[in-house]
Amino acid sequence: MSNIVNIEYNRVTNTTSTDFPGFSQDGDNAWDVQKFKNTFDINISSIDERDANFDLVHVDTSIANAFRRIMISEVPSVAAEYVYFMNNTSVIQDEVLAHRIGLVPLRVDPDMLTWVDKSLSDEEKFTDENTVVLSLNVKCTRNPDAPKDCTDPKILYKNAHVYTRDLKFEPQGKQKESFANRPVVACDQDILLAKLRPGQEISLRAHCILGIGGDHAKFSPVSTASYRLLPQINITQPITGESANRFQECFPKGVIGINSKGEAFVEDARKDTVSREVLRHDEFEGKVKLGRVRDHFIFNVESTGAMTPEEIFFKSVRILKNKAEYLKNCPISQ
Repeated sequence: MSNIVNIEYNRVTNTTSTDFPGFSQDGDNAWDVQKFKNTFDINISSIDERDANFDLVHVDTSIANAFRRIMISEVPSVAAEYVYFMNNTSVIQDEVLAHRIGLVPLRVDPDMLTWVDKSLSDEEKFTDENTVVLSLNVKCTRNPDAPKDCTDPKILYKNAHVYTRDLKFEPQGKQKESFANRPVVACDQDILLAKLRPGQEISLRAHCILGIGGDHAKFSPVSTASYRLLPQINITQPITGESANRFQECFPKGVIGINSKGEAFVEDARKDTVSREVLRHDEFEGKVKLGRVRDHFIFNVESTGAMTPEEIFFKSVRILKNKAEYLKNCPISQ
């Protein structure tokens, strides 16, 4: 079986796979750990506090997709789960405002909290070890110093807009010491929660706990975790002159280059979006083949801000490893 998924004008071929990762009719099908160690590779293209772009090379689709799914739905993070309203005279209903607060990403290390035992009563299940408390107390008033001809509500009124920076951390028990160096705040301070007018106010407390994205999207530590297969562009016949310029325009900028002889060459196939635009032109028929490398995955992980992308990926690896250990040791597999 070829390692390339063929991209043709109106179809995609060589897409079939088997239930056995790495199986090939014309190759050695025995699983070899040492061979996997020698061929497997990770290449990091870019990484910062919020985004990471890296390649997983020579790994099966099932493993790559497992990492993607685990990062989205099984890596724990902290979010508001219970919101208690003391007063809300704004135009936003309690349920809608509670939902908005729940979706706010919080900068808190999930390893610092334990899981809530939901079988206990409300008086017992929330402790300083498993719950973070945030409060929101905002009242809108008129600004006596506002210019008479002003129409901007931000100037006319005080606290006209309620932002995530207005959520205040209330340490409980030992949290004053454990969170002393890194108090809990929203990852993004300027997310708009509500708009108020004079006389309206919001007073509430939110209990934030551990959860996973499989239970609710607010617990997912990533905004997006996706992958794509590495594009492959194979120029089978020389393309030169004006034809080379037209060929270059069929691809995104930086994919095709033209050398000093005026001949087109593949500069960086990674930047290609595989739009198949080049296959629409008769002059390039038989001169180029498009495809994707079956076992080369380009990952893009965007964190919500609670954890760095590499930490999220490492945790997904540990979770998958624990799943494999459980499957290996469970009675059914014996």
